[in-house]
Parts: sequence; C-alpha cells; structure tokens
Amino acid sequence: MLVHLLGGVTYILGPLVIWLIKKDESPFVKDQGREAMNFQITMIIGFAIATATAFFPFVGSCLSPLLWLSVGVANLIFAILGGLEANKGIIYRYPFALRLIKE
Repeated sequence: MLVHLLGGVTYILGPLVIWLIKKDESPFVKDQGREAMNFQITMIIGFAIATATAFFPFVGSCLSPLLWLSVGVANLIFAILGGLEANKGIIYRYPFALRLIKE
C-alpha cells in the first residue's frame, strides 16, 4: 500500500526505496513495487512532455499548465487507488503505465 501512496508524493523515489528494501519479502510487494515504479516513470515522461510544450509560443503557454495539472491530478488519484487496492491484497494495474521494468 505504502509503495503506491508514496508514489503520489515522492514520484519514483519512495516506491524505489521500498521496492529495493522489501522486494525479497513477498512476491506481492515485488510486483506492486515494480508496478508503482513503472507508473511513476510514465508520470515523469508526462511531466517532461508538459514541460516541453511550454517552449512553443502561444499554444505552450496555455497548454503546458493544463498538462501539468492533468498529470499531477492523475498521479495522485491513481496512486490513492493503487494504495487502496493493495491494502485489500488485490493486485493493482495502473491503466496507462508503460511497463518498462519487467523483473
């Protein structure tokens, strides 16, 4: 549960630390830590795209803040949902995470 909730606040740092410490204790923790890190990597890519749009004149000044807000809100909502599901012992899969970390 904590691995998902920390992701909403610390992005990849919290899930990474917990995953490195606890991954050998339980297959469930290993899986959910990997899932949380994959989602946070996806969010970092989203924030990078939002930042890159700021460099386009006119459109970027309007679009970039909306993208930042959208990515931030999605990060918080899905991290909370992941934490709630993991607390019940249910494997949670983020709906649009790039699965870059396989094992």
